[in-house]
Amino acid sequence: MKSHSDLTHFAGFDWAKNHHDIVIVDSQGRIAGEFRIEHTLAGWRQWRENLAAFPALGVAIETSHGPAIEQLLDCGVTVFPVNPLNAKRYRERKCASGNKTDRHDAWSLADALRIDGHAWRTLTVQDPILAELRLTSRDETSLIAERTALINQLQQALQEYYPTALEAFDEWTLPAAWAFIEAFPTPAALVTAGNRKWEKFLHCHKLCRPQTYQKRLEAFGKAGEWRVSPAVAAAKSFLAVTRCKQLHVLENQLDAYRKRIETLFASHPDSALFGSLPGAGPKLAPRLLGEIGSDRALFEDVKGLQCVAGTAPVSYQSGQVHKVRIRRACNKHLRYAMHLFADQSRVRCTWAAIYYDTLRGRGQTHPQALRNLGQRWLKIIWKMWQTHTAYDAEKRLADQLAHGSWIFKLQVDATPAVL
Repeated sequence: MKSHSDLTHFAGFDWAKNHHDIVIVDSQGRIAGEFRIEHTLAGWRQWRENLAAFPALGVAIETSHGPAIEQLLDCGVTVFPVNPLNAKRYRERKCASGNKTDRHDAWSLADALRIDGHAWRTLTVQDPILAELRLTSRDETSLIAERTALINQLQQALQEYYPTALEAFDEWTLPAAWAFIEAFPTPAALVTAGNRKWEKFLHCHKLCRPQTYQKRLEAFGKAGEWRVSPAVAAAKSFLAVTRCKQLHVLENQLDAYRKRIETLFASHPDSALFGSLPGAGPKLAPRLLGEIGSDRALFEDVKGLQCVAGTAPVSYQSGQVHKVRIRRACNKHLRYAMHLFADQSRVRCTWAAIYYDTLRGRGQTHPQALRNLGQRWLKIIWKMWQTHTAYDAEKRLADQLAHGSWIFKLQVDATPAVL
């Protein structure tokens, strides 16, 4: 990888699914080459052949991941990712009329890299463990969203023909609830089964808690009182059973994802650091590690990390007008992980709970309070990350007391293990 000052030519790479347009300019802004390649082996072979004429080439591209990025990094060129919003502004700077073509996009990126690229960050080859951990964690999150969608569809179907099932089960992420629909797909099937099979089902699936056992049996006994059209019951029960089978398959795959994530997380040197965060646990700690990474030079100060995580607000000031709003341009995966972690930390960390309650007392909403708590947590995480130091509850308490923090509101004899 070369620094911007060592580059002699600058390429704008307008990528697409099937082809890519490239425009190359020299240090004076003159177009030194332009061509299109197909996203095929032959196309990338052509790209490598054309690179021979530009040994010191930097490439600006409007993404930071994907197959095009993999190929560019493999070629050994210096890659500069560009935010799509910035790319739009660079294009408008070159053509105020709003004209837009793939060639024009590539040219505007190339010239922007030539003029402004000295302040841009370059992409580097990622740690393979972290890259797999990040992608696997994101895919797991997507699969969880699919499970939620399937559960919503299942509940909608049950609402139309089987209210008894919704009354008997509150938590539909449990496989036992799906097994119930498969065993008794319709109210008629439930009534026909009788009390003996109901009790057997509850015992087999460990659903015999005193607070819910009798309630479920009473709901089962009233299933026949609902009047539902046979056609509706037949159609919707078929759909409900289908959704339950899909949920079983998806749940098995989520278990496999969880095991793989735990294996990857345990193999990384920073696992103990992120694992020490109170409330992160085995699910959120790998996500935080995967999104933040291990490149300490990536964030020179905590503000950069807070902006990427989306906890830092966006300020607008013009004359006497001053507004503050939520940051939208950020790493959505990291922001979501920090939101969940901040929420969980309230249960395991006393100072986090007090800080959250204080913000809610000032009128902030739940998301606002969690965002501010995440902002404070990122200061701690960044320092831990830079110094390779795990979270220490006792040291944290000592620092808060030494700096006269509002932590004095806590009892002096509070148990350090939960702070």
